[in-house]
Amino acid sequence: MTTIPTYPDTCALTLDLRSCLHERLRRLPEGVSEFTFANLYLFREKHRYRFTLLPDALPAVTGRDGDAPFFMLPFGLPDTELLARLFSDHACMKCVTENQKPMLENLGYAVLEDRDNFDYLYNRCDLAELKGRKFSKKRNLINAFINDHEYTGKPLLDEHIPEALAILEQWREEHGEEGDYAAAREALEQSWGMQLCGGIYHVDNRPAAYSLGEELAGGTCFVIHFEKALQGYKGLYQFINQSFAAILPDCYDFINREQDLGDAGLRQAKESYQPAGFVKKYRACKTT
Repeated sequence: MTTIPTYPDTCALTLDLRSCLHERLRRLPEGVSEFTFANLYLFREKHRYRFTLLPDALPAVTGRDGDAPFFMLPFGLPDTELLARLFSDHACMKCVTENQKPMLENLGYAVLEDRDNFDYLYNRCDLAELKGRKFSKKRNLINAFINDHEYTGKPLLDEHIPEALAILEQWREEHGEEGDYAAAREALEQSWGMQLCGGIYHVDNRPAAYSLGEELAGGTCFVIHFEKALQGYKGLYQFINQSFAAILPDCYDFINREQDLGDAGLRQAKESYQPAGFVKKYRACKTT
């Protein structure tokens, strides 16, 4: 098994690290979508994530976006001397939580809101039931889809992974860009090992959509990591959004549908579902 070295040494993310990190990450109360083992592993190449171990056995994450090195501290801040060293070695600290923000400010670091990476939080019951005038357009789209098509929904078990992969391949062709294709494909291929779960939907006897995610925030929230649907079915996205929320267990108070990454269309779509709140994130850096 991979051994996580002590800072400043680092190691690559490997699947065998899941056994020692997954449960600790799952219990984090803030529910930051980046802070799951699956998310870190699946986007390890995009952000060049690596693990390191701080004193008191605190795992930390380092990475690089382009030429800018960064670090993340999901399990808390180290002593002020080591923290200063981390800031000296990196351009910034990403995914600063609301709890960490005042502590960093008190130590003299500049902490800036990272709105493009706020996670959208929804009451599970709101998405499952879509009650009230505010959701009338969503209900109309869903009703139109139901009236125009035959459909079935099933748990995304191993036997359905090939169909989900076919959906993903066609999704990439339809959009003409990679997007998160590589991570989404690996998530399907490794879904059993990472204990991701979801649903797959057939429309008019054809596999047409799937959702895939996991629980976080101590089991009180379910995060949707990937949701893919084929074009040509008006109301399909609205249908699977509601359908999947409706089958989630009552233990999940909230659904985290991750960030909009500053995309105006995606922001409008996420806001149209009336979020109950956000998992706010910040970036911190040294003051000049």
